[in-house]
Amino acid sequence: MKYVSICGMLGYGYPLTSLERGLDENPAFVGADNGSTDPGPYYLGSGTSFVKELQIKRDLEPALIASRKRNIPLIVGTAGGSGAKAHIDFFVDILLELARKNRLHFKLAVIYADLEKEIAADALANGEISSCGPVHKLTRELIDNSENLVGQMGTEPIINALQSGADVVVAGRCCDTAIFASLPILKGYNSGLALHSAKIAECGALCAIPAGANDSLIVELHKDCFIVTPANEQRKCTPQSVAGHSLYEQPNPDCFIEPEGKVDMTDSTFEAVGDRSVKVSGTKLIVGTKRTIKLEAAQLKGYRTITIAGVSDPAAIENIDLIIEQVKKRVAENLQGTLEKEDYKLCFRRYGLDAVTIKSGDKRLPREIGILIEAVAASQELADTVLSLARSTALHQDFAGRKATAGNLAFPFSPSDFQGGPAYEFSVYHLMETQSESALFPVELREV
Repeated sequence: MKYVSICGMLGYGYPLTSLERGLDENPAFVGADNGSTDPGPYYLGSGTSFVKELQIKRDLEPALIASRKRNIPLIVGTAGGSGAKAHIDFFVDILLELARKNRLHFKLAVIYADLEKEIAADALANGEISSCGPVHKLTRELIDNSENLVGQMGTEPIINALQSGADVVVAGRCCDTAIFASLPILKGYNSGLALHSAKIAECGALCAIPAGANDSLIVELHKDCFIVTPANEQRKCTPQSVAGHSLYEQPNPDCFIEPEGKVDMTDSTFEAVGDRSVKVSGTKLIVGTKRTIKLEAAQLKGYRTITIAGVSDPAAIENIDLIIEQVKKRVAENLQGTLEKEDYKLCFRRYGLDAVTIKSGDKRLPREIGILIEAVAASQELADTVLSLARSTALHQDFAGRKATAGNLAFPFSPSDFQGGPAYEFSVYHLMETQSESALFPVELREV
């Protein structure tokens, strides 16, 4: 069996010639991811997509037309960005518009990933929920206060859709591997190899050199191995690049965990085939006694306002810790009677100093730094107020060795303050045990 991963994310773009080259291999299906948690919790909580409509149309249309022309399934996972109902409906509207434009006829399977809060609450009460990595303990209050609770489905619901005769599958939040492993598993291919190949394929040609999530990958599955080849002849796969991508977003170099079980790569081998392809063998699936899915939801924490400024005065940079400490103190004093410290968040990120990386101990000061000031409060007006106080105070804050009374900060924009709107955080990021994904994620069939 051959299949094509269109690109790492529908909306990231890809050369149409790469898709055509992949289709020349007569694949059994084409697939693509359309979502991620990488852009943070805002998009899940707000129900909006981080990939814009015009981008999705550009990438989806040729793949949709080609798959219908060849009568092969098109499978899209985590549609609309975060895979909740609002995201799915946004994506399906685009899909139907393209279908009307091109006079296409097909059976569409839509698989919503939204879960009732009571399902998670019951699982929590029964001790069936655990943390996914180093996150907070889940509580009933967090569940109740969350927006857009979704479960990250595995292959089972997509297999159900394909068995129902779906030509196009649009899934809500799902594991990236599920997009590409479902049909191979349905057809009886080795589950470990199917999931491992899907892990490589999920990001398009990101496993190639030069790496590119905005390009296509061809996967060829056999009984005891799989072979990956970038569709674009300007790229190539090497054993190192493919092995490296096997570790993508994983904490353990020997395995990765999916709802189907543990994909064991202890005995996996990566072998060059020709100049541009790599053969992978030896991977196996170890099915556990418990099947789990990841739950995700976001909670509104307030509203955000930011400003960006630069500092180039050596004395100000040397005293930046004191300046920020004094600004926070003065803002708190100004807000007394209006807001208490626990009612807002005021954050300073010092780019060029320690905004991204932890302090290295290097005592040499940079020539200039960038300051991003962030305020979060219960309303946009309050966030604007906190930020305005912090910005004006920082602009004129005194410090030892100050020689002028002009501003400490240089602002690249006017107005200097930008409303960020609602601010969310991941409130649910946990694993839930389940006996049946089919019961949680039913398939909805539509004739288009």
